[in-house]
Amino acid sequence: MTEVELIKGCIQEDKNCQRELFQRYAGIMYTVCLRYARHRMEAEDLLQDAFIKVFNKVSFFKSEGSFEGWIRRIVINTALKNYQKSSFQKERIGLEDYEGSTIEPSVYAALGEEELMDQIAKLPDGYRIVFNLYVIEGYSHKEIAEAIGIGESTSRSQLVKARKMLQEQILDMQKVAS
Repeated sequence: MTEVELIKGCIQEDKNCQRELFQRYAGIMYTVCLRYARHRMEAEDLLQDAFIKVFNKVSFFKSEGSFEGWIRRIVINTALKNYQKSSFQKERIGLEDYEGSTIEPSVYAALGEEELMDQIAKLPDGYRIVFNLYVIEGYSHKEIAEAIGIGESTSRSQLVKARKMLQEQILDMQKVAS
């Protein structure tokens, strides 16, 4: 079934098309959800909520850009709305003096993708959200600030802190491995 046929079927609320759409995109979108969730169950809830929105809004897809990108945007926005309404936003603090430590590039090269994603998942919620939006999704600090209701300087601050914390986690991993 082509993507166009799949979209038309979903607009007509064809259950087989909806099932196919979910099966086709759920895996990659679950990975996106994992980057924003605190645990797997929350990621599953985010995925389910996002796909409900996808099915409800599929008729608004204008075939401009990729369909997968359109779905990804809905998934990310669903995760951000979940973050905003949660009461765990404790990291909203100013930029402290930051003495950056350097890590040898070989340390990064030795990390696998899964190990790096595990380290990112260990970041506090605010740091992780900003890091993912900026580094992985390519949002600007202005876009991040608008998306999660913080100032641009807070976004920058949280990115710096996230990077510093990641560096410390990687250095700790390097010490353990030595």
